[in-house]
Amino acid sequence: MRLLAECHTALLWGNSLKADLFKSKKLGYLVLLAVMVTLAAGLMLFLVDPNIQSPMDGIWSAWVTMTHVGFGDVVPVSFLGRLLAAGLILFGLVFFSLFTALVSVVLIGRNMDALGLGVRRIEQETGDIQTGEERILAELARLHERMALLEQQLSSGADQSQFK
Repeated sequence: MRLLAECHTALLWGNSLKADLFKSKKLGYLVLLAVMVTLAAGLMLFLVDPNIQSPMDGIWSAWVTMTHVGFGDVVPVSFLGRLLAAGLILFGLVFFSLFTALVSVVLIGRNMDALGLGVRRIEQETGDIQTGEERILAELARLHERMALLEQQLSSGADQSQFK
């Protein structure tokens, strides 16, 4: 029963993460960029490499190269084909780094809301402490003035008693 509840909680968390991810247009742009690069590079592989027999083979080769799966069933053999594949490898590294960064931003952003409430509460408490300190300092200044006045009265009273 507990496992079922944990699975349900995990599914809810996954759905809310998916919703948060798709709120960001940046993820959509990143996926669109990956698709465009895959299609363009796949067609270019078909055109420059004799080992790539069809445009679909080129797109497949571009995709597996970019995702670092590397099945090896369709591989470029020409210099230009290998150069293009090397560029796809680098693009794949950048693509997955950006994807990971976007997911991290979404996860951290969820916690920032809770953190923001805590920070606002701390700021309010700090303001309350500062107000209390200002009241204490004002009272100390008032007491200091009274004490100085009393000392002045005592010293002037002591001076008069010496002359009597």
